Amino acid sequence: MDISTRAVHVVNEPSPPGSRPLSVPLVQSSAFAFDSADGLAGAMAGPDGPYAYSRRGNPTVRALEKTLAGLEGGASALAFASGMGAISGVLLALLRPGDRVVAQRCLYGGTYAVLSDLSERYGIQVVYVSGDDPAAFEEAAQSPRTRLMVLETIANPTGQVPDLPGLLAAARRMGVRSVVDNSLASPVLCRPLELGADIVVHSTTKYLAGHSDVLGGAAVFADDELRRAVWPRTVELGACADPFAAWLTLRGVATLPLRMREHCANAAVLAERLAAHPDVAAVHYPWLADHPSYATARKVLSGGGGLLSFELAGGREAGRAFIERVRVAQLALSLGGVETLVTHPASTSHRELDAAALEAAGIAGGLVRMSVGIEGVEDLWDDIEQALA
Repeated sequence: MDISTRAVHVVNEPSPPGSRPLSVPLVQSSAFAFDSADGLAGAMAGPDGPYAYSRRGNPTVRALEKTLAGLEGGASALAFASGMGAISGVLLALLRPGDRVVAQRCLYGGTYAVLSDLSERYGIQVVYVSGDDPAAFEEAAQSPRTRLMVLETIANPTGQVPDLPGLLAAARRMGVRSVVDNSLASPVLCRPLELGADIVVHSTTKYLAGHSDVLGGAAVFADDELRRAVWPRTVELGACADPFAAWLTLRGVATLPLRMREHCANAAVLAERLAAHPDVAAVHYPWLADHPSYATARKVLSGGGGLLSFELAGGREAGRAFIERVRVAQLALSLGGVETLVTHPASTSHRELDAAALEAAGIAGGLVRMSVGIEGVEDLWDDIEQALA
């Protein structure tokens, strides 16, 4: 089925014969009662038995997991309390002291911080590569201790799109597992598991939920054995998804394809106009022909996404003035909601990076990030023009 159809027809729990609810029921219960001690004991044995305690599993959360697995083309999924919960849970489950990780240089600041912490605490070696050259990955992954490759489908905030087909093929040849953060693309624009990834992670807070009212994350697995390896970390860390957050995310997923079309269409128009504006020094959007990842983006993605960034000719002060003068757009963290948001990455989403790491990641001090919403595009452009003026 088309992804638009799959997004609407979410996976629901079985119901008694004769009728079924059209929407997934919200099971807002922390625990479940049993008729026998053996029944309760059996429910504690693994992730797929009867529900016993919502940190270990919940019907509403399970519906979200099955739905996301279907959208990404995966075998199974786990829902987490946040995107960082998903990333941390996967990394802590799969890495051991002394292992090596090869990661894309331009990563979300939170992911960078987790990798740095693992390096300091447990001696895990992290090697950063550009993400454009599979040969560079192979060279960095020569150590027999290389366990993981970490990538982002669309890098935040530069819009870099790594060579997923080439990198994922190289990782498979070398027996290295791959984790791809697909939050900015969503399964509408790209499904990395179909390109050879082992695990896809999401901040479901972003486009999947889409309304700036949910905190959540997810990991989708190509192989169910990987889910079973990661699930205990979810339970131990307490990073499990809340049923109400899962229910809200399912509501958002139903309109995901529609929203992504509007996000992409609006962002493409604004990127073209910003690129032609005399006060703008550079625009980073993978659907622009002069973007370094343009050719790869056209091969890997079905749209340019809803996130763009731009550097103003006046530098940091001009960028600061701009984000304080917008009126339709809002100065706020996060992205992927229906409203347009602007922020300053160097002091917010990537504040964990020092000056050298920011430069290596291509994040200028005066860079403005814009998460383009689904408002009327002319209203958004009028707002940008008055803020620039």
